[in-house]
Amino acid sequence: MTARHEHRFDAIVVGGGLAGLAATRRLAEAGLHVALVEKRDRLGGSSALSGGWFALSDTPVQRRAGVEDSDDVFLADMLETGGGFADPLLLRGLVAHQAHAVAAIDKADAWTDELKVSAGMTIARAHLIRIRGLLASLERDAVAAGAALLLGRPADALVKEGTRVNGIRSEGEVFAADAGVVLTTGGFSRSRELLDLFVPDQAPAMPYGGVGSTGDGLRMAWMLGAGLADVGHVAGTYGQHAEATDDEHELLTANYLGAILVNALGARFTDESESYKVLGSAVLNQPRRMAFQIFDARVRALSKPGVPLSDMERIEELGHLVNAPTLAELGRRLELPPGALEGTVEQYNESVAGRTADAFGRTGLVNGVGALLPVARAPFYAYPAVTAMTSTYGGLRVAPDTTVVRVDGSRIEGLSAAGEVVGGFHGASYMTGTALTKALVFGVVAADTITGGARLTT
Repeated sequence: MTARHEHRFDAIVVGGGLAGLAATRRLAEAGLHVALVEKRDRLGGSSALSGGWFALSDTPVQRRAGVEDSDDVFLADMLETGGGFADPLLLRGLVAHQAHAVAAIDKADAWTDELKVSAGMTIARAHLIRIRGLLASLERDAVAAGAALLLGRPADALVKEGTRVNGIRSEGEVFAADAGVVLTTGGFSRSRELLDLFVPDQAPAMPYGGVGSTGDGLRMAWMLGAGLADVGHVAGTYGQHAEATDDEHELLTANYLGAILVNALGARFTDESESYKVLGSAVLNQPRRMAFQIFDARVRALSKPGVPLSDMERIEELGHLVNAPTLAELGRRLELPPGALEGTVEQYNESVAGRTADAFGRTGLVNGVGALLPVARAPFYAYPAVTAMTSTYGGLRVAPDTTVVRVDGSRIEGLSAAGEVVGGFHGASYMTGTALTKALVFGVVAADTITGGARLTT
């Protein structure tokens, strides 16, 4: 298609989630004439749908809570979670530059005091941040610094001059970017085609994440020879009700508080302390591709209203939490085989008491951390949940400065990428909160990379 018009900027950011807003603000505040191009009619992307958990180390919140953490332990936990597949240079870059995230959260006054151990962590490092407040703060600052927000503008191709990327094409129009382009287009959780291509065993997971997460940036860069990383490790997240809507963040991880998982036959099938990505894959292999989180009154009392992953009150309001005075009655309400649930719980409680070994090697609440609890105190509860493709943590291969790298290892000049569109960071699995931290930190790093090569038009 022949371009009809040309709009000229110093830099263009494609995708208006957390990484895109962070990059846009940084570029605009550096004095660049920058456009943020978003295909939907509103900003936020998958970030706005998230629970708002950020993984950060040695923070004031941790110190106030008496939690001793360090950058070295943070790095070690991420390396362990990645199973040897994550790029250590990217992980070190996150740890070294996490001050960018802290500064942005400070400026937005978006901290809460909620702190916990979650998937992939040996220390309480998951910080609950008011994500919508953070996104709004970044947007206000970007606009105040002169950034242009172009909504309802799908990008369909990257434009090159020689070997250098210097713009994008959108609906037949060219948007030139003299200093370069930052891709922050999110993942491909909404693209059945790409899921079938990269991880066909995960494709049946419930579609979730940003509606615009259809792999646009990955496809555009791939056309220029960009390399890919970790796409084969992408996995869904276990813990969402099958009837959850895009407007409701309903993930529950009661298993990290003491619940067990049983399948539609009333049997356990895995170590419930594993990452919810590992659990997601396990659940896809179970009958009906679902599992019940089974817990008692003691775990129910640990609910935290308004806190994502732990809000059982909200799930009960939605009518998605089943309860009964006895395990036998709970089993009947769940239509499990007679006696199956009672037998499973009895066997599990024997292992918690130390009288038998756990059949699946479970030794802690989450990632081996935390003392196990028996399922013993009435009433009893069940949350039926499935595996949801909330995010895809494989994508474009990038250098530590976020420049996109070709399959032969050379760099694509003028093209950076940050956020969920990037692969190589998580490796084989996922630590809670690292996706949002990665988006915010590397959005800033990408902007600095573009700024370093800027030739200002104004």
